[in-house]
Amino acid sequence: MAAGLVVAALAGVVGFMTLSGAAPQGADQPVGAPPEVSVVVAAQQVGVRSRLTAEDLEMREIPVDAIPESAVRQMEDAEGKITLAELYPGEVILEQRLVDPDVVAGNGRTAVVINDDQVLLAFPAGDLMSNLGILKPGDHVDLLLSYELPADTITTGRPGPIAGPAGGETELTTFTLLQNVELTQIIKGEEESTTAYLLAVTPQDALLLKYIKDIGPVRDLVLRAPGVEADFDTDPVDLDYLINFLIAAVEGEETP
Repeated sequence: MAAGLVVAALAGVVGFMTLSGAAPQGADQPVGAPPEVSVVVAAQQVGVRSRLTAEDLEMREIPVDAIPESAVRQMEDAEGKITLAELYPGEVILEQRLVDPDVVAGNGRTAVVINDDQVLLAFPAGDLMSNLGILKPGDHVDLLLSYELPADTITTGRPGPIAGPAGGETELTTFTLLQNVELTQIIKGEEESTTAYLLAVTPQDALLLKYIKDIGPVRDLVLRAPGVEADFDTDPVDLDYLINFLIAAVEGEETP
C-alpha cells in the first residue's frame, strides 16, 4: 500500500509539471487560431480612376477568416489596373474595385485614365506607324505635321502670324505639333487594323487636334523611348532648312 501511495504521488507531480510547461505555449499560440494568408493591400492613398503601380501596392499577412472573398492575392493581378474607388493605406484590394484598361466591357466601353483637367478625344489613324501595328496603349508619342503655310511664317520653332508675302506664296513646312501624348487606347477595325486612338488631352489641345483633323494635313506619329517625357528641342523643316542642311553636309560643316 505504501508503495502504491508513493507511485501515485510521483504521477501527480509529473502531471503538474507537464501542465505547467504547456501553459505558456498555449498562451503564445491559442489552440484553433485561424491561419494567415498573403493578400494585396494599398501601400498609400490612391485616387479614383488611377492606374496602380508597384509603389501603390504591398503584400500583407491577414487571418484567412478576415479576408473578403474577392481579395486580390497576387501583385501582378492589381498592378496596371485602374481603380474604380479611392483606396486608403492598408485597405485590402478587391477585384470589383479594379478594371483592366486592355479589356472592353460588354457595353463596349473601355477603361481609360482621365484627369479632372482633361477630355477624351478620338483621333483618326492613317499614318505609316499606325499601319505597321507597332503602337500599343500606354505608349507616348509625338505628333509631326506637314502643311502648306504662307512663306516665312515659322520662326523660332513655332508658328508665327499668318502674314506671307504678296501673292499668297506658300511652302511646305514640317514641324512638331504636340509632344509626349499618351495613347490611352487603340481602336481596331476590320482585320485588326488601327482606325483611331483615344487620347486624354487638355481641352485646348483637343481643339487643336480637332482643327488639324478638319483641315487634313499630312501627319505622322513617332514613338518615344519608355520613360522619356521631356520635350525635344526641334526646328521646323522647310525648303530653306533643307538647302542649308545640304550645303552644310557638302562642305563638311555642322548641320543646322
